[in-house]
Amino acid sequence: MSDQQQQLPMEAWEQAQAIALSCSEFKPDVEEEWLAEETISCYNCRYRRFVGSGIRCMKNLLNF
Repeated sequence: MSDQQQQLPMEAWEQAQAIALSCSEFKPDVEEEWLAEETISCYNCRYRRFVGSGIRCMKNLLNF
């Protein structure tokens, strides 16, 4: 996800992995919080937050 405004719907597993693989700021969350089977996935990133029916990247808000 390119910024904190982009939302990814739940269960977009392949898209979340592709985005995370190309993200230079991906940081894994603690393993107990992982949702995806793939280690590198937006669903397993410490910067993801749940909003509505999906997740949103918040890395730009946390990296000032």
